[in-house]
Amino acid sequence: MKGKPCRGAGLLILGIALVVIDQVVKTLVKANMLPGEQIFVIGQWFRLCFVENEGFAFGMKFGGVWGKYVLSLFRIGLFAVLTVWIARLCRRDDIPGGVLAGLTLIDAGALGNIIDCMFYGLIYTPHYPFLQGRVVDMFYFPIIRTENFVFFEPVFNFADACVTVGAIYLLLFHWKFFLAEDKTEG
Repeated sequence: MKGKPCRGAGLLILGIALVVIDQVVKTLVKANMLPGEQIFVIGQWFRLCFVENEGFAFGMKFGGVWGKYVLSLFRIGLFAVLTVWIARLCRRDDIPGGVLAGLTLIDAGALGNIIDCMFYGLIYTPHYPFLQGRVVDMFYFPIIRTENFVFFEPVFNFADACVTVGAIYLLLFHWKFFLAEDKTEG
């Protein structure tokens, strides 16, 4: 490790930058749009649509108030485990930087949505208690749109995009690393 820059510092800066971008975008949407409002950016294909997501992926709900607490605590636990894993991998010289960057994208995206669940209700709508806040979603990009068919309609946010891009990147370019890692641990 002598002479090598600390990868951990770069990953921390990347993670913080992604979370800040996510929270700034969400704050701008919350401050300048009403729930349900849409701004057409590129025709019907790209819109900003302000949605308050009270569930998890793609607006699905999970077991009411107690389900939301369980989901929030589960997210926090997964974030903590992933953060510790990244820190351990970062100390090893044999770990590709791309693996660490992909995992950091996922971790930062998770944290961005955790922040919403933890504090959104306390800041913007005080009747939502701690861990019961809604996640601000705003991006709408239907991948295929015809007169009678739309593929991929969810409204999502920057944090969701970080998780998705990180996961797809790891699957496409670093799947061999995870197979090798599994064999060395098994």
